Amino acid sequence: MRILALFLLFTSYCFGQTNTYNISFENAEHHEANVKVYFPDLEQDSFTVRMSRTSPGRYALHEFAKNVYGVKATNSKGEKLEIIRPDPYSWTITGHDGTVNLEYILFGNRADGTYTQIDQTHAHLNIPATFMYSESLKERPVEITFNTQHHPEWKIATQLKQLEANKYYAPDLYYFMDSPTEISNFDSREFELDGELIRFILHHPGTEQEFVEYWEQVKEIVRQQKAIFEELPEFDFDKYVFLACYMPNVSGDGMEHRNSTILTSSLPLAEGGMERNIGTVAHEFFHAWNVERIRPESLEPFDFTEANMSGLLWFAEGFTSYYTGLTLARAGIYTPEEYAKSLNGTFNYVWNSPARDYFSPVEMSYQAPFVDAAASIDPVNRENTFISYYSYGSMLGLALDLKLRQKGHNLDEFMQLMWETYGEPEIPYDLEDLERALTNYAGKEFAENYFQNYIYNSKMLDYEKLFADVGLQIKRDSENAFFGTSLTSDEDSFFISGNPQRKTPAYKAGLGKGDKIISINGNILTTENSWKEELEKYSPGDTLELKIERHGNKMKKIVILEEDPIYKITIDENASPKAVAAREEWLSAK
Repeated sequence: MRILALFLLFTSYCFGQTNTYNISFENAEHHEANVKVYFPDLEQDSFTVRMSRTSPGRYALHEFAKNVYGVKATNSKGEKLEIIRPDPYSWTITGHDGTVNLEYILFGNRADGTYTQIDQTHAHLNIPATFMYSESLKERPVEITFNTQHHPEWKIATQLKQLEANKYYAPDLYYFMDSPTEISNFDSREFELDGELIRFILHHPGTEQEFVEYWEQVKEIVRQQKAIFEELPEFDFDKYVFLACYMPNVSGDGMEHRNSTILTSSLPLAEGGMERNIGTVAHEFFHAWNVERIRPESLEPFDFTEANMSGLLWFAEGFTSYYTGLTLARAGIYTPEEYAKSLNGTFNYVWNSPARDYFSPVEMSYQAPFVDAAASIDPVNRENTFISYYSYGSMLGLALDLKLRQKGHNLDEFMQLMWETYGEPEIPYDLEDLERALTNYAGKEFAENYFQNYIYNSKMLDYEKLFADVGLQIKRDSENAFFGTSLTSDEDSFFISGNPQRKTPAYKAGLGKGDKIISINGNILTTENSWKEELEKYSPGDTLELKIERHGNKMKKIVILEEDPIYKITIDENASPKAVAAREEWLSAK
């Protein structure tokens, strides 16, 4: 259905009204691009264009208009038109003759999944951060020329439809805005799977052999995730493109799009990127099903003018995060031991957080506009009030998978059901739909228990039993002393680096972020030894008399150490044959 719609738009655009863009990079050394846009056949007397305030896959505001200047507009005869600013994001043009030729300069110097970077190494373009648009013309096809004459070695990679050489096409404004583009002297690999072309673009300083090794891992990730849903999506124009930029001048990120993804990291493959970047590949490709097509109704249609909020990010982002590590295990990139170890950080972050006293997973999802690369300058108390919906959802996905396996089911089959019901026909779902789907798959009592206790509320599941059934074990080390907050150091002093979490010894003692610890029980504290080594001298129940400095004032604080609440998840070497078989079924390649 989607392909047919695109075909009809593609065939009809030749005979209809098309907005035409041209972008060039004469001043790339100073991070500038020159943009020209042609808007024909305008019927409204007053014509408004704007920059987006957000970007597909993001939920917060980013105010891209701040990087636009030198705006000019002319009519079909080249005569200058009047421009007024009705708000910080828009430009209103009057006096035209049915045609507006717009031009402006764009500054961009951040390469990630949201922003644009132009420099001598590449043009990394996220479309909402780059191009003005008109909301009134959102149904029109778009044609764009990426002018690379000043950088003849650059090539173009994008999910847009190629028309010729440097000219590309989008069937409408939304597809255009959802189509990031990497223009550089990149390397590429591709393979075909079930009639779909999977292409990997890599802009990096490494060797061909490094790329070959990495590419083999990528291909196995694609195969394993296809096995979960039993089919690939029907990608528009029959291709999916990974746009990877692993360069020292970029910022680490990953961002999903309908038929492509942005992958950025400052780590080259030879310097840790081979291991540390591959998880983002797995996460973002899973989004081709979950988020891009199994789509929350609360994100439809995506609003480019306001923050986008959804209570389903624990599922859309969180379950995707669960499948990130699971995919790496099934692809043979993680051993079972490495996968078990990888669970520890997220597990402890979620289940030892006091934030569960305030917000459920649904309400954590509502926080996205405040945390999803959002900017603010006032201090916040997220150590006590927020758990990432990525992390929270991944632990809920883990639990649901293991609970389903106790009943002879599994999460793969449930995700297939979501795909068949909502993803493949592209019917957006809401929270009630999700619970209804689980009811249809696992029964009313099972679904009600899961949603009432763990989604609408914040209870912790019985992971000890869940893990035991798949040959894992979980323990706490009650002999270790627990202080209750993080510390950092300069050349000669330790400082509390974050807000202490509620109910911890540091919180109960009244310690706060920025406090400098001078001495412990009369002993001057120096940075010759680590804080961890210092704490190892004490046991749970011991009392510490701290001398601290706060805002230039010295004071004493009494801390009573407690048992370490940190969980440790490992392979159970004494697991039963049944549990070992269940673990192998869970983690093995499909």
